[in-house]
Amino acid sequence: MTPSLVHDLGSYLREQRMMAQLSLRQLSERAGISNPYLSQIERGLKKPSAEILQQIARGLQVSAESLYVRAGILEEAEHGGTPTVLTAIAQDPRLTARQREVLVEVYRSFVDTAAPTQPHPPTARPADRAAPGRKAPAPRRTPAAPAATPTPVSPRT
Repeated sequence: MTPSLVHDLGSYLREQRMMAQLSLRQLSERAGISNPYLSQIERGLKKPSAEILQQIARGLQVSAESLYVRAGILEEAEHGGTPTVLTAIAQDPRLTARQREVLVEVYRSFVDTAAPTQPHPPTARPADRAAPGRKAPAPRRTPAAPAATPTPVSPRT
């Protein structure tokens, strides 16, 4: 996360807190976060996790998604179109804050790579490959089940 995003988040949090007419101490009590830590977040000195942002959102009575976007955890959906993967993760009510955080980290590790990877062509299984100069082994066959012989039925008497 870039310092400008952290600072922007802190300014935004301070603005939201002031609009809600809450002191730093009141918000820290509502959110269940220590007063010094909340102060450091507002001043842009600390980078809060998604879980902490969720607690702050609850204390401010704003959406956690808006804080995720400000923190750079979520991307804003463009032009009100299809939600991004990150938005879908944030909005899924079945996920815990920790699960959201891990999913975002994993997703970003896949999409933030320098060069896209090309799919590898399918390779033969080791049993199907022959060593150079040798004949490939014959495919393995499983023995067929013995043919079932009909059981004679005796007539009822």
